[in-house]
Amino acid sequence: MKRRIYGLENEYGIIYSSQGARTSSTEKAVRYLFEELATVEGHLNAFLENGARFYLDTGSHPEYATPECASPHDVVAYDKAGERILEGLLSCTEAKLREEGLVGSLYIYKNNTDSVGNSYGCHENYLVSRSVDFYQLAEQLIPFLVTRQIFCGAGRYVRDKNGISFHLSQRAPYIRQELSGTTTNERGIINLRDEPHADKERYRRLHITFADSNMSEYTTLLKMSTTAVVLEMIEANFITKDFSLKEPIRALQEISQYPDVSVPLTLSDGRTMTALQIQREYLHLAQTYFSVHEADDETQDILGKWEHVLECLETDPMLLQREIDWVIKRYWFGQYLQRRGLEAATDKILMLDLQYHDIHVKRGLYYLLARQGNIARVVTDDEVMKATLRPPPNTRAKLRGELIKLAKEQKIHYDLDWNYIRFGHLMNFWVRFNDPFQTESEKVLLLKQRLQRSQFSPGVILWELSGNKE
Repeated sequence: MKRRIYGLENEYGIIYSSQGARTSSTEKAVRYLFEELATVEGHLNAFLENGARFYLDTGSHPEYATPECASPHDVVAYDKAGERILEGLLSCTEAKLREEGLVGSLYIYKNNTDSVGNSYGCHENYLVSRSVDFYQLAEQLIPFLVTRQIFCGAGRYVRDKNGISFHLSQRAPYIRQELSGTTTNERGIINLRDEPHADKERYRRLHITFADSNMSEYTTLLKMSTTAVVLEMIEANFITKDFSLKEPIRALQEISQYPDVSVPLTLSDGRTMTALQIQREYLHLAQTYFSVHEADDETQDILGKWEHVLECLETDPMLLQREIDWVIKRYWFGQYLQRRGLEAATDKILMLDLQYHDIHVKRGLYYLLARQGNIARVVTDDEVMKATLRPPPNTRAKLRGELIKLAKEQKIHYDLDWNYIRFGHLMNFWVRFNDPFQTESEKVLLLKQRLQRSQFSPGVILWELSGNKE
């Protein structure tokens, strides 16, 4: 698979359930979450030692952005690490609330919508070459993104006039445009903001804003990897077939609303194809492309998984009851509905749907199924634990994580963003890294050596080195 930088952002839903007469606002609970992490100049915006970013997004949603990763497999590990980091903050936050006489429980959900109709996102990031025409890339990618929800959707039970119905995607009802400059109003499938956090002459960041937050590691891996494969083919000008949809947003929502129907989608040229047929076309192109381009083990594995999933979706989706989020829900919750009946079980199913996304390993329904061996894993608990502590070794996140750790150990004031970090009370010592593949820096090495050998204060050393700017 082509060398690339990947990233995944998840906004989390949060509920504080008070057991006493006094109640606490969600905003206060979220602030206590952040107090357990390093804040930058008082803002609720913290870069962590594992290279990730944790901050407060619109609507009091804590958001975790993975560090820059060099493979989809790493994205899965660091995405799960975000859940563990947040879970680790729960007990401390509840303790602080108890000190104020607020007794209750804090729940954090990795989903995309709440009970009153608000939506919060899951965004994917892929580094692409600046030489590729962005609008051509988007045009060729959108049919793939619209139809991939047949295996990437998190699934959602929705209350309607018949009691409840099942949708494939949680985000689909909230997407209004193909391309959009905003992520909160008039949400688009792809965001137009040109903010690469890298050398603008060489790179552009593809920011996909139509995605569900997935609990299943298998689904997350499939989501990131298949998208990377399609991007590689687009960048190589390999895709010559036109799958452009006449009404992409309508198609997106119809696929989600009718999971049991092969909805005929009208293409721009008048042909009709189903979502599964379009996905099969992309897969066939990928198989052809990698028959003439050497495919590494990672690529061969994902092509095999992609084919397996599409075959199961065609024959019997329930064969994917261990791999794909929406199928996992449909299988297990369907059994519950059969025992209890639709009318009697409606409220319980809606509650179970939410509980599936609870990130607490002892409370969340997804984790209960995982402990019982009913969930397919693609990373180990050890990999996830390491990802909570250490940055990826093969991207610039390694430098950022090392510098954050160094600043904390030496009690040096610092400020940073994705592509720089600066130190000292005057903020005059800069380390810049516009290359997201950068893992070493002579300036950082010199700083470490001086701090280890010198008896001077860190402030003096930083002042001496501040003239050596990158």
